[in-house]
Amino acid sequence: MKPSLHSLLSRRDFITKSAAGAGLILGAPSILKARPAGAPDQDIRVAFIGCGKQQEVLFDAMVDLPGIRYVAVCDIMQRRLGAAARRVPRRFSDRPNEYVDAAEMLEKEAGNIDAVFVSTPDFWHAPHTIMALEAGYHVYCEKMMAHTIEDARSMVAAMDRTGKLCQIGHQRRSNPRYQFVLNELLLKHKIFGRIININGQWNRALSASQDIAARADHLPDAETLRRYGFDDTPGQRLSTTELQHRFVNWRFYKALSGGPISDLGAHQIDIFNWYLDAKPKSVMASGGRSYFKEREHFDNVMCVFDYDTPEGNARAFYQVLTTTSAGGGYFESFMGTEGTIEMSEREAFTNIYRESGARNTELWDDMVRRGFLRKEAVGAAAGGDDAIASYESAPPDKYALPGVLSGPPHQPHIKNFFDTIRGNATLTCDARKSLESEAPIFWVNPAAESQQTIHFTEEHLHT
Repeated sequence: MKPSLHSLLSRRDFITKSAAGAGLILGAPSILKARPAGAPDQDIRVAFIGCGKQQEVLFDAMVDLPGIRYVAVCDIMQRRLGAAARRVPRRFSDRPNEYVDAAEMLEKEAGNIDAVFVSTPDFWHAPHTIMALEAGYHVYCEKMMAHTIEDARSMVAAMDRTGKLCQIGHQRRSNPRYQFVLNELLLKHKIFGRIININGQWNRALSASQDIAARADHLPDAETLRRYGFDDTPGQRLSTTELQHRFVNWRFYKALSGGPISDLGAHQIDIFNWYLDAKPKSVMASGGRSYFKEREHFDNVMCVFDYDTPEGNARAFYQVLTTTSAGGGYFESFMGTEGTIEMSEREAFTNIYRESGARNTELWDDMVRRGFLRKEAVGAAAGGDDAIASYESAPPDKYALPGVLSGPPHQPHIKNFFDTIRGNATLTCDARKSLESEAPIFWVNPAAESQQTIHFTEEHLHT
């Protein structure tokens, strides 16, 4: 069985020793650790736990950020570990040390690390994050922040207990486009009127949803995979082939991940809760193993969250599909009485529409004059002037946002993490904010499995 969280954190000798003098005041101008003589004051020394594809994405987003030193990398797969270590000196003078075991890395690099990036499979997020926090390091952990809501709560407790920073990788929270829409369009100017409905989706093509294959001799052996919890199958002893399949396809297994609603849906559902500044009061859901019948998780899920906001009731529909990319890939759509915005990290999927009967047309015109919006097209009926029947709404005018995000999507979020370490910012998505937003997601699969609406109580959502 997978080791318990308690046993994973039992190496308290090095954790306690390295954390003993780390009672830092977060409000100070800088919360970097003391430096060796002659070291640059603002350099942040980084280590990675987990060196798969997501680590590569994070590293590529970091290379243009100044003042970063790459100290160590850790992964149980030797080929990934070596590839991650080689990527660093190709761009920097650093040559990171390589480790297979995270606890060993934290012990041997004690005093030589400021921040740890965790990009391991979901069921390892909480153990690795808590180990790093209690070793005295700040942590950037990928979403979902944990595999279970109990583990997520333990991460919040560890952040509070240690006083260290813990940023969760909901990168849209730091995206200038998302911040602009929330702060300027939704909150300050309220150009969309009252938001009553929300849609969101992540549709992934069948070709992008197949099993990942890798050469057996490139993968960890059975003993290693059992040691690191990939055999969490009570009453069974899995073969090497089965263990290696779980290792590279961990997102398909209930003991290792939350499935597509967690892996993909967490991005958009996070935005629902953030923009509404509210927790849903219930969720209903439906899902099925409609194509990948042998997988443990549903290959498609649809759910509806019901909210009470200060302005009234609102509903949010979300779907995640792994059998088609039709319908525009991934986006969130906020629909109000005066207008609608379709949002995405991709500029091509971001559009704004003004309702034909909107009362605040002068506000929209003023926003265009001031450069907050860019008008692209006047609403035109799809079938000609005679296509609008008396029971249809007139087509809306179309607008766009000015400017684009020129850097990688993860870069602003990572920069926010580093700026906060230096004392120049506040985290846009710390562990508590993340859990407030992620808590409802943990209940989508149970709602779909039971085919019953789950009405949330404080016990369901508390952080």
